[in-house]
Amino acid sequence: MKSKSSIRLGSLAYARSGDKGSGANVAVFARSAKRYEFLRKHLTASQVQKYFKPLGVGKVTRYEVPNLEAFNFILPKILAGGGSRSLRIDAQGKTLGQAILEMTL
Repeated sequence: MKSKSSIRLGSLAYARSGDKGSGANVAVFARSAKRYEFLRKHLTASQVQKYFKPLGVGKVTRYEVPNLEAFNFILPKILAGGGSRSLRIDAQGKTLGQAILEMTL
């Protein structure tokens, strides 16, 4: 039986993230048009939601930004109250962009 190979998202894209109150957004930018098309099919909101589930994320929404070959993911509730209320080390969600790049597809 053949095993499926996986690829680290960081080899296909780069990312930026930031806080939006108790939630955050993560923008993922493909490194090429070909990689954008691959990610369009394989980087789903449900996969991102599953990946961040241990942090208590709510229902993730994905927006496509084709002119930038990018996706913007909205991660509600992931910051446990936000910058002024959360006891998390990264209460502003600045490291979420780096974290998503470790995801495998």
